[in-house]
Order: sequence, then structure tokens, then C-alpha cells
Amino acid sequence: MLSPLDPQARKVLELGRLGSEPPFEAGTPEQARRAYKNGFPGLQGEREPVASEREQTIVGPGGPLSLRVYRGQGAPTANAPALLYLHGGGWVIGNLDSHDEICRWYANIAACVVVSPDYRLAPEHKFPAAVGDCRAVLSFMQDMAGGLGIDASRIAVAGDSAGGNLAAVLALLARDDKCPPTAQLLFYPNTDAAQTADSYRRFGEGFGLTARTMAWFREHYVRSAADRSDWRVSPLKAKSLAGAAPAFVTIAGHDILADEGEAYARRLKMDGVPVVVKHWPGQIHGFVSMGRHGPASRQAVEAAVAAWRNFDPAFGRV
Repeated sequence: MLSPLDPQARKVLELGRLGSEPPFEAGTPEQARRAYKNGFPGLQGEREPVASEREQTIVGPGGPLSLRVYRGQGAPTANAPALLYLHGGGWVIGNLDSHDEICRWYANIAACVVVSPDYRLAPEHKFPAAVGDCRAVLSFMQDMAGGLGIDASRIAVAGDSAGGNLAAVLALLARDDKCPPTAQLLFYPNTDAAQTADSYRRFGEGFGLTARTMAWFREHYVRSAADRSDWRVSPLKAKSLAGAAPAFVTIAGHDILADEGEAYARRLKMDGVPVVVKHWPGQIHGFVSMGRHGPASRQAVEAAVAAWRNFDPAFGRV
């Protein structure tokens, strides 16, 4: 039985109905980015202070790649646990500011260092550009751990929606690294570009993210229909998930991506990967980015950090 909408979700959906912005698919990617930039400050709460933050640029596969580095309150100055956070936005929208609130929560709650990259966006940079950028940032964190004040053997990957897709892909790409990720923390991840799961029917309209918008995002990201079945686009289609980092998967109850998130969690378990699944039955897609309107957003990050701590016994020695 479907749970009623959480008051936070109802409020955000009502604000969306009262707004005048057309759906992303009615315009260009640049118009969508402007609309998103204008809209996300009204969803996010006050920026939580961290011990420090700075921006830097590294050499990426496509040129200079901007990063924001947060050191959480209470994080050690050396050998700190670290998190690579990959923002959502359908691979088309989003930037270093759009998910700043989430990164600050992670940094403080986990007393860790968070690195967030401004990876290349589609359609100007189609698949696999974003994957290459994220892989480069993880390699940078592993290779330059001493300068970042982090422990290379204690890096987790995380992300929401399309960022959750990239984090899941990265956890598979890096499973044979000398220091593979210690956890993958996925908020309502996109795992199957086929977009045929039943939740697309149940929640395709009226719950924020629509089926039409998801199709628009996907078609801007992939080079051709053949890319949809590439496991680096659809990690659910990977032959094996064995050896990937332990996973925390958040499922929003009223979300078109709910079924593929559930399916990915099941596949991970079948392939022997430790998995914790957290359901938010009354929530909608993107709720972790809506901290201005309710406590569930920060609580979801708290739950992710709790799972990460359980996956990594060394947290108890920090």
C-alpha cells in the first residue's frame, strides 16, 4: 500500500505547481540550468558552517576540472576519512553550489573531508565524459591523499540521482584499485537507462521528476541508443557487481527511480555485496536537496553516514 506523501514532499510539490517555470524538456539545456540555478536556493536550508572549504583545479581528461574541498568540524588534519560526492541533475544540470548543503552535512556528520567535482555536463560533453572526470577525481584523491589530509584507504563515493549513477559506476570501475572505495552511498540512484520500470508508470507525472524529463536527460547524455545498455550508463546491466564497495541505498517511495534503486540493491546482495537499504515511503525524488522544508533531508545523510561507519571499522579509531 502506497504511503501518504510526507508534509515536506507535499510542500515542495505545491511550490512547484505554483511556479511559472516550464518543464526542463520544454527548453534548452542552458535554459534548464538557469531555471535550476534560480530554483534550488528556495529548497535548500541555511549553509552549515564547516571547519574549512576551498576550491582548487586539477587536470582532468577534458581539461581543467574544478573541485570544492570541505573539511568537516572535528575532522582530523591528517588521515581523515574522505568522501567523493557527485551531484545529481540528470547529467545536464547541477554544479558545485547546487549540492553544497549536502556536502556540508556529510563533512560535519562524518567528521570527514568531502571532495565535490564540477564534472562536465551533457549535451556539450556526452557519455562517457562525466564518468572520466569522476574517475580522475577519485584517482587524484588516492594519489594526493597526503596533501589533502586524508587516508587513501578510507575513501567512499556518494551521489544522488545521476550522481548516484556515477557513484555506482565508479564503485565498479575502482573495485580493483590498490585502495578501492570503502563504501558507496547512493540516494535514489539512476541504474537503468531503459526507463521501463513500473515506477515510471506509477510516478511518471505529478511527483516532481517526470518520465518525460528523465527521457530528456537521458537523450542528452547518451551518444546513441546503444549507450543505454552500456553498464557505465546502466550499472544494473553489469555482468557482475561482485567486489564492489558495500552500499547504502536510499529509496524515495513516490519516485520514478524507486524500482531501479530497489533492483540495484537486490543485484548487489545477490553478488555478495553488503547492502543497507533505507526507505523513505512518503518522499519524492530529490528530497535530500530540500532541507529548507523538513528534517528528512539531513536525516537521510545521517543514515548514510551511520551505514558508512558500520562498513568501516576504522571510524571507531578516529
